[in-house]
Amino acid sequence: MDTDKKSSAWALEEVAGVAAMALLVLITLVNVLVRYFTSQSFAWTEEISVFLLVLMTLAGAAIAAGQDGHIRIEFFYSRGSRGRRMALAALSVGGTALLFGLLAVLIARAGLSEYEFGETTTGLGLPRWWYTASLPLFTALVALRAVTRGWRTARAGTEGPPHEPGTIPSPARQADAGGRGEEGQS
Repeated sequence: MDTDKKSSAWALEEVAGVAAMALLVLITLVNVLVRYFTSQSFAWTEEISVFLLVLMTLAGAAIAAGQDGHIRIEFFYSRGSRGRRMALAALSVGGTALLFGLLAVLIARAGLSEYEFGETTTGLGLPRWWYTASLPLFTALVALRAVTRGWRTARAGTEGPPHEPGTIPSPARQADAGGRGEEGQS
């Protein structure tokens, strides 16, 4: 049974990450060209770039959580018994979900506060909550991807796909090995 089967449709975080990166490159390129030819700079590009970087980071974190690619201390994880690895995996899922769930709530509260007080951005004078509104969604998405990955791993009865420390396991590599990573069954 392949727990890492991926459809051809892109997930929300993949589309958002690619779109954020493309817009970031475009905005930065336009700003550099304008600065080069006119010795002036677009001040508004910084606030949009910062938002896009945060959005791209959260999209990447959601992808990593869904692929079990977040950082862990391999020294303790790989040297433990199967029970210890499963307990550490559950602790990791719980900690990730709790952290990003609380972060989603706090960012949502900050956005509501920005809306209530009518805060505006310095560069464009736009309402700050316009930027903050989507961040709780992507922060909660990281928690959701971690929980779903943990749930699928627990249902499969494994502690997660084996992979080299410091690398994000590729869904294609996992599918080639029957959902158990390149090392196969052990």
